[in-house]
Amino acid sequence: MIKLKRINGSEILVNVELIEIIESHSDTIIHLTNGNKIVVKDSLDTIQKAIIEYKKAIYEKKNND
Repeated sequence: MIKLKRINGSEILVNVELIEIIESHSDTIIHLTNGNKIVVKDSLDTIQKAIIEYKKAIYEKKNND
C-alpha cells in the first residue's frame, strides 16, 4: 500500500493492486478496479514513484526470503 493525501489533507493508504487508471488534471484522480474513484493532492509522478518503490520493496523482500 502507498500513502497519499486527499484534497482535504488527510492521509490514506491505497492498495496499488487495485489501481486501474490514474488521471492528472488540476487534481489527481485514481480509478480503482472496484469502480471507486479517489481524488488526491499527490501528483501523477509522485504516485508513480511510490508505486515503483512499493513494488521494488516487495520484489526485494521476496528474493531475500
